[in-house]
Amino acid sequence: MTATRLDARDIAILATLCREGRIAKTELAARVNLSPTPCWERMKRLEQVGLIRGYRAEIDLAGIGPHVQVFVTVELESHRAESFQIFERTVARLDPVTGCWAIGGGYDYLMQVVAPDVAAFQTLMDGLLESRAGVRRYYSYIVTKPVKDEPPALGLLRG
Repeated sequence: MTATRLDARDIAILATLCREGRIAKTELAARVNLSPTPCWERMKRLEQVGLIRGYRAEIDLAGIGPHVQVFVTVELESHRAESFQIFERTVARLDPVTGCWAIGGGYDYLMQVVAPDVAAFQTLMDGLLESRAGVRRYYSYIVTKPVKDEPPALGLLRG
């Protein structure tokens, strides 16, 4: 994606939507000091260029039922391009994997997994090891308490 020129109001719109996706359009316009029509036009432009990829609700998983959230570092057996593609295709099909990032450093990937319990998590990982995904080893880190989960401070990203 090519960089889109953004001004302070565009950043303010994006930052507000990150925090409050369901904000009324008139309230959003007031918060960024625009009238509703220009604010709506900017929002539509930000959607069209792909900066706004969607709107989601933030769900309290504990309210749904017991669960475990686990971060997993993964090292692949091989570092050929085909090995990365196979792993990524495999992970894309696993619903409990809610996030996966290719990372630099000592590991190849960082995955985020949400499962009903530790046993279900272990079953997922056993299946991943037995598959042809090419996992050499993994290390799991069970979340014991959320400390901070905020959208990025978009104003800091502008050069």
